Amino acid sequence: MKYTLPNIIEDFQNKKNLEFLFFWGHTVKDEITKSCFSQWFPIQFEENGTIYKTAEHYMMAGKARLFNDQEILQQVLKSETPNEVKSLGRKVKNFDPKLWDEHKYEIVNRANLLKFSQNLKFQNFLLSTDDKILVEASPYDKIWGIGMLETDSRAQNPLLWEGENLLGFALMEVRDELRR
Repeated sequence: MKYTLPNIIEDFQNKKNLEFLFFWGHTVKDEITKSCFSQWFPIQFEENGTIYKTAEHYMMAGKARLFNDQEILQQVLKSETPNEVKSLGRKVKNFDPKLWDEHKYEIVNRANLLKFSQNLKFQNFLLSTDDKILVEASPYDKIWGIGMLETDSRAQNPLLWEGENLLGFALMEVRDELRR
């Protein structure tokens, strides 16, 4: 991982000029907004002939593949909504949390690289964020997000975040990769 919470905290403590871009939610609007950063935002992309309806679909398919659960994998690929696939992801057989922790970030990183590299309008939107720190301000997610809303006064201080912001950091890595 190129970006980590300890790195961001160090930059914050060293008084570097950090600019945060908070996102949460996946509502489709007439124009492209930061909601496209959500794992649940409906942007289709393809890998090896398989179409994924959302990055969440890719993540849960990757989880099923990692633990060799073909039954759940097929259900994920047929599912229509990210909420369905999230539920299916909780049913993966032979789940090993340690192994998942070793691979989940690379799976989500790959999902977003595919998502943004295959959808030029959304890629341009991601690239337009310049060097902002992308932050998933979900009050419910302490792994992929920061465990609080953007409107929480603590959100401007990464020392006070209650989550790891792995999704935000994965998106920043994807942004770097797309710049090359």
